Amino acid sequence: MKYALISDIHANLPALEAVLDDVGRKLDVGATYHLGDLVGYAPWPNETVALVRDGKISGVAGNYDSTVGADYKHCGCRYEDPKQEELSHISYSWTRQHVSPETKAFLAGLPFRIDLLPGGGHVSGPRVILVHGTPTFNTLYWTEDRPDDFCLKMAALAGAKAGDVIVFGHTHISWHREVGGIHLVNTGSVGRPKDGDWRAGYVLLTTGSGVVGVQNVRVEYDVERTMRGIQESGLPGDFAEYLRTGGRPTSAGLHSRS
Repeated sequence: MKYALISDIHANLPALEAVLDDVGRKLDVGATYHLGDLVGYAPWPNETVALVRDGKISGVAGNYDSTVGADYKHCGCRYEDPKQEELSHISYSWTRQHVSPETKAFLAGLPFRIDLLPGGGHVSGPRVILVHGTPTFNTLYWTEDRPDDFCLKMAALAGAKAGDVIVFGHTHISWHREVGGIHLVNTGSVGRPKDGDWRAGYVLLTTGSGVVGVQNVRVEYDVERTMRGIQESGLPGDFAEYLRTGGRPTSAGLHSRS
């Protein structure tokens, strides 16, 4: 079974459209799932959610989704300096003001976790566990430098065993490790990459016959359209520069995490 797994779209509609077009050209993809953070930082929250909903793309709640859906006081993001905290609050406030009631209800209704059984629920076999951050919280960052002990603790809390796959996003940087026979896969980000590559990113995950295949895919999109949309929306221009540089802007204080 081959899955297309997308995460951290962050209301970047042109990036999402390009990724879905790319997935649509891959005839061997059996299903597409999202791993949350559909909104925030870009000006198309309602259009992004509508495209996901109309495309019948199931998925889980990212921290931005659950906090907007619940009218929480902040997005659950992590800050490294006062500037990025200020920008993050502006993004969150703008998003809450511009989501429609339908979008808000959709975000609030997203599940925390989805389990896939590629071989079917009638037989034993590997499980693919989808979350946004970790199996405990969608605000917790699971970065590649986490020690094996942390990874095994998260896997145990998820009920994962050797041969299973845990897939997540949240950090906006893709990676893949195997710890204790359990595959850990970060999808990277469709709409707000942070690895210095401006292109939208997603993962193709293949399971079957005891083999797990992980392919990181990058897709060019009309980033200038997104930058114009940000600038015309009243959102900070810093967000446009961030996209152009793939999360590696030269100006200080723009490395926010979401």
